[in-house]
Amino acid sequence: MVTLLIGKKGSGKTKKLIQLANEAVAASQGNVVVVEKGAKLTYDITSKARLIDTDQYAITGYDMLFGFLSGICAGNYDVTDILIDSTFKICPDGVAGLEAFTKKLQELSEISEANIVLLVSAAEDEIPSDLNAVCEKV
Repeated sequence: MVTLLIGKKGSGKTKKLIQLANEAVAASQGNVVVVEKGAKLTYDITSKARLIDTDQYAITGYDMLFGFLSGICAGNYDVTDILIDSTFKICPDGVAGLEAFTKKLQELSEISEANIVLLVSAAEDEIPSDLNAVCEKV
């Protein structure tokens, strides 16, 4: 399942991500992965989650991020949850590529049986209407 947490900057998306990550670790029988741009969540998320800084791997753009997430799922069958902070900072194309990326993530989620959560800094009316079913406003 793919979920987009949407809201403008300062709306509490990252706090919600931290809460979701810590809850997922407590409930999961597998591994929880949190992908972020910059190492800013190190002290907020339990050390039982795997924190990955995209800057360390020079990941930019939707295609690179999708390949990276696919590799995580392919290399570890125990991944139950993937949470991605600052999606538009990692993928500067913004809303333009979001719909296609989300569709690819839905397929990956089904294959890997992992829940995927994306934080998207955008208002509800900026998101393509085809994605309304997977959006959760913060």
